Amino acid sequence: MSTHLSRPSYAAVLRIPQARRTFTAALTARLSYGTVSLAVLLSVTRATGSWAVSGTVLSLFGATTVLLMPVRAALIDSRGPRRALLPMSALYGALLTVLAALTWRPGAPSAAIGLTAALAGGCAPPLGPTMRALWSELVADRDLLQRAYSLDGVAEELLYVSGPALIGGLMAVAPPAAGILLSAALNAAGTCAFVTSPAMTGPRPTSRRRRTAPVRGLLPPVLVALGVGLALSSADLLVMAFATERAYDTALVPWVLGALSAGSALGGLAGGAVRWRTTARTRLCGFAAALGLVLATAGLAPGLWTLTGVMALTGAFLAPALTTAYLLADETAAADSRTRAGAWVNAGVNAGSSAGALAAGLLIGRLPLEVCFALAGGVAALPAVAVACRSRRVRARRGWSRSFSRL
Repeated sequence: MSTHLSRPSYAAVLRIPQARRTFTAALTARLSYGTVSLAVLLSVTRATGSWAVSGTVLSLFGATTVLLMPVRAALIDSRGPRRALLPMSALYGALLTVLAALTWRPGAPSAAIGLTAALAGGCAPPLGPTMRALWSELVADRDLLQRAYSLDGVAEELLYVSGPALIGGLMAVAPPAAGILLSAALNAAGTCAFVTSPAMTGPRPTSRRRRTAPVRGLLPPVLVALGVGLALSSADLLVMAFATERAYDTALVPWVLGALSAGSALGGLAGGAVRWRTTARTRLCGFAAALGLVLATAGLAPGLWTLTGVMALTGAFLAPALTTAYLLADETAAADSRTRAGAWVNAGVNAGSSAGALAAGLLIGRLPLEVCFALAGGVAALPAVAVACRSRRVRARRGWSRSFSRL
């Protein structure tokens, strides 16, 4: 891929009028999603005494969050962020408060906990897609927009690393359910600051024809994002299995996964600072295929420190792949459908993450780890290869049609 290095200008992104205030508010609200999963898992386990119940509750919460995200994003596109986000955040916060009350002490009914968690997930505001759609309005230059998306992706990665650490610190002085209350407070405060920013726009009219248009063109980025989510959630369990099989201390596993996050952050910043001459679709396929190939070799690592290096290299392609998926979705979508477009990519990543962990759990112990890593890499690379091959066939067909028309 041919590139031309340009001077990194992430500071220029934050110098855009109202960008710093708006982005900070969005990150505050999105930190809620970095804290809530662990808080729910620990508080439900403490309240019910059952890991099976807590796993089921967390699955219900995640399923409604992911499956209904495009619906919530459609409300934002049609009614505007100011009118749609505040009611969502209020309902989300109220339901999380109920969930915290149910799990504050042992003995709560599991059915009530599960129902409350599922309803809360269904109301979770799609703040990431909304912020990315807003970047498209704030930034006119495509190169600067690429840096904005890269900065957004790296910051989101750091939120999911710092969120569990924040819950761990809170548990030293309060029960796990306090983490659910913290998640509700972060979301409410951040969303209020976000929607009151002068950068926030009102609703746009959305025609019936345009409402369905984005889904057709979004298939490539959503498929690739799904494959990346499948691969990386599998990698979490595979690293744990690798450490256990080789008799390493499992306390080292977070450091290996931390290398993956660090590699992703550095890769995202580096990728955003490059002025690419290839199309977003070509870059997306290249990043995802490279991620899959590197991950496929991880099972051949002779030891944990080599594995750590391989995971860091895998991470170097993660943020660029996801950032490019969001950029491609933004290019594909109409101006009044950008939130929905980003939500579909987000849903693809999260759906893949849920399914990948389940698949890895079923395969570990039944297949050699080398094969499991190869399969994990394959599910990231194969959608990218399929998208690239289809793009070549389409270009070849168009070239043939133009040649035929000259005869």
